[in-house]
Amino acid sequence: MELGRRTFKVLVVVLIAVYIALRLWRLTDSCLWFDEIFSVHAAEHSWSTLFWFVAQDLIHPPLFYVFLKLWIAVGGEGMFWLRLFPVLFSVVALVPFIYLCRELKLTTSATLLALALFSVNGALIKYSQEVRMYAPLLCLSLFSLWLFARFYFRGKNIWILTLINVLLVYTHYFGWFVIASEVAAIFIFQRVKIRHVLIMSGIALAAFAPWIFVVVKAANAGADVTQNIGWMKSPGLRALFDFAFDAIEPFYFQQSSAEPTTLIYVTLPLVLLVAAAAIVFLISREKGDDDNGALYLMAVSMLVPMVLAFLISWIAPVSIWGSRHLIIVFAPVSIIIAMLIVNLRPITIQYLALMVIAILFATGFARKATTGTPEFVWCSWEKLAERWVMAPHLSPDPKRLYAFEDLTAYHIWFATREMANHEVALVSGVQGIPNDAAYFLPRGFDAVDRTEFGNIADEVLWIAFRKDGRFGEGPTGFLAPSIGPPLRDLENRGYEIEDVQKIISGPQTCFLIKLRRTPRPG
Repeated sequence: MELGRRTFKVLVVVLIAVYIALRLWRLTDSCLWFDEIFSVHAAEHSWSTLFWFVAQDLIHPPLFYVFLKLWIAVGGEGMFWLRLFPVLFSVVALVPFIYLCRELKLTTSATLLALALFSVNGALIKYSQEVRMYAPLLCLSLFSLWLFARFYFRGKNIWILTLINVLLVYTHYFGWFVIASEVAAIFIFQRVKIRHVLIMSGIALAAFAPWIFVVVKAANAGADVTQNIGWMKSPGLRALFDFAFDAIEPFYFQQSSAEPTTLIYVTLPLVLLVAAAAIVFLISREKGDDDNGALYLMAVSMLVPMVLAFLISWIAPVSIWGSRHLIIVFAPVSIIIAMLIVNLRPITIQYLALMVIAILFATGFARKATTGTPEFVWCSWEKLAERWVMAPHLSPDPKRLYAFEDLTAYHIWFATREMANHEVALVSGVQGIPNDAAYFLPRGFDAVDRTEFGNIADEVLWIAFRKDGRFGEGPTGFLAPSIGPPLRDLENRGYEIEDVQKIISGPQTCFLIKLRRTPRPG
């Protein structure tokens, strides 16, 4: 099914418009979350301290933070401007995506279907709106794939490819998996060019060596990557299925553990349809259809990063598996699916498959359009921090707030970091208060004091904590006996409640409570 040149161009423009609109839709509906705050926090450092601060985090190279610092210098730190930064990279990624399809000599129908799958993918929409390095990673990996395809098919652009790959590995460590897939493709299919890609890889490694030195120095100073990603589990069969759903699912992506992993009524039919198309391809290939160089190249680009991430996650002390890291294979997945679908014969089967895909796309869009942005617990801390700042404070002593989780402390500190005479402290040693290991205050960061519960001695203080459940109104704004630690422990030490602020966020209630210590009689 081939389209006229004019029709094809019109449809490409329409899909590009849809792609951009989806990434701008609800762009600022939710607040910055923990990792995004770290991004902005890192970018706020001076040039002399930024690289060491990022190195101590261990798990990401510095180029994204350099780009973000420059972006903030131009337009400030408004929510729309910050979120526009990753959107810009995801839009630029369309350029190499379309040129890659052209380089692979896809038919017009395959190109349009690949672009449609790429445009509506829920994970890609999500990470294009997140102030993290995943949109730049996607963009640079696509430039790398496009330029590598030019080298693979025409022997061109190896030096530009080398430069892009240096930028890629300085954006995310998974950039090395893209390089590995390119080396593997040449080794399998075109060994005559192996010397060129090995030189390219050597130059990238030599350029990356200074950062390796800095990260090793940070690790030797006491930083431990287990703290960063030790909570991640090695992938099993369930993780592989979840990733398959993420790579194909239109519009939807799980935002929190309270949401379903996937919309099974949308993704399962899609997965089954793609599986059927793959079986048809394998059968037809056995009958002599051997002209599939572009498909095999994309298969290598998809499988090598996945296999490496899977094996390392089982061999290494910590897992590195995650959809956000493997965003580098989402474009090859879209292209492979498109090629399989347009390979279906007779043409009526292909039309039927495209109709099913259109219906599933419409179902996914309807679900997204009729579902509001969820209220995340970390956004409650930002709102409560505003109330804390607005609350009267007549004492010349610093206004002090105690948090009992790293996530809470970091969010409140970030929201009030420019407020004079406001201090945030992180308290340890309180039983019954969970502290998610996935979140911790950045290394080399001392603006939040760390203290033991027994050291709290302020006459007036504020505490911030959360509890599962919805708490009704009582004499002090909630049912105090139901709260437990840390409030009960402070009351036992002579503190009385003066003010209560709370926000119900899903199944939890977030509290901001002002207490004053009263003298004990006798």
